Amino acid sequence: MYNCYYIAHGGDDEHRSSVTLEPRRATVSVPLVHRHGPRGPSRNSDKPSFTERLRRSHARANYMMSRASHVMVSAREDDANVSIPTHLGGSVDSLEYVVTVGLGTPAVPQVLLMDTGSDVSWVQCAPCNSTRCYPQNDPLLDSTKSSTYAPIACDTGACRKLAGDHYQNGCTGGGTQCGYAVEYGDGSKTRGVYSDETLTLAPGVTVKDFHFGCGRDQRGDNDRYDGLVGMGITSTSLVVQTSSVYGGAFSYCLPARNSEAGFLSLGAPPGAANATGFAFTPMRRLPGVATFYMVTLAGISVGGEELDVPPSAFRGGMIIDSGTVVTGLPHTAYNALQAAFRKAMAANPLRPNGDLDTCYNFTGYSNVTVPKVAFTFSGGATVDLDVPSGVLLEDCLAFHESGPDVGLGIIGNVNQRTLEVLYDAGRGKVGFRAGAC
Repeated sequence: MYNCYYIAHGGDDEHRSSVTLEPRRATVSVPLVHRHGPRGPSRNSDKPSFTERLRRSHARANYMMSRASHVMVSAREDDANVSIPTHLGGSVDSLEYVVTVGLGTPAVPQVLLMDTGSDVSWVQCAPCNSTRCYPQNDPLLDSTKSSTYAPIACDTGACRKLAGDHYQNGCTGGGTQCGYAVEYGDGSKTRGVYSDETLTLAPGVTVKDFHFGCGRDQRGDNDRYDGLVGMGITSTSLVVQTSSVYGGAFSYCLPARNSEAGFLSLGAPPGAANATGFAFTPMRRLPGVATFYMVTLAGISVGGEELDVPPSAFRGGMIIDSGTVVTGLPHTAYNALQAAFRKAMAANPLRPNGDLDTCYNFTGYSNVTVPKVAFTFSGGATVDLDVPSGVLLEDCLAFHESGPDVGLGIIGNVNQRTLEVLYDAGRGKVGFRAGAC
């Protein structure tokens, strides 16, 4: 008997950051929204097709797997966390998630992609002509209007750290300013001046001397967001720059719909060692590639029945990535999942393969039965994906084959929807809590 759900179809010492928080404030929350949604910060009708957005996600995933196989902060002791609303990126033509923060003094709102698969945060800065910067919904950031902006000099520890993380792009501004450059898996690129600025996460919560890229040369198929906030593991990320306050831990919940908000929280929940409601699994690291967060998948079930997949099929590990849309599973695991899911959905007509290979035509169906899909991780943590939002994307199974069993897989953002995903690098674990947003 299948377990299913019914749905109605329809510092260095020279450049250390500091965090300032309101007195007695325990948390701060930033909404996380889909960048095309009505709850998003802006609207745009001229958005890329689903095919194009999925192509970018696949390119990113392939790059990450290819790469993998080859700040002083001051705050009160009781200021434990900061939480920021997150949204699905419909408003900026994306299937990724965005947060709105402030940059500069006075603070100027910036709509940034939240990316656990990269490190350097950046925004597009003026002046920048149309051949160098892509069209974003908001005006370009004008650093000359901020009293706290400063370019980072070449001969500094902050610039040397950038080089150590492989993001330095020599010296610019007459040979005195630190240049940065980042290239992403979908082929897009950004470069400009590595800079210091005040970052406002929420009212009363600021990060002083936050290191970010002031971008003046962006190339590729970027959408209409203002920039990106890097949440990876290296020294340039927001997570590490604020680690003396928040301990290098963070969590988020990705909302299922455009109209809903989730959150991005810096800092682990109280009692994180045994946080109530979380299922924990050990965090893995890739030798030589510090950016990514990894876990080991031990099994998958469909409709309450465990798939017959040997542990060897998961030995490559799984990267958890907020910027990849669809989950990539190694060959054996994907074939077993696809077969079981199609069997459970046999009453519904398949439509021709397109961007994904298990898609359905629900025209004329008032109710659709979708089987529950669950992941089991090393250590025994079992996580039920949200149904249907964490299983289906555009009426298609939100999985594809990533490659041979010896390779890596990637858990994309669709499977993470409505879960609180907690990254606690200090304790070496990742936690999942259902129904968090």
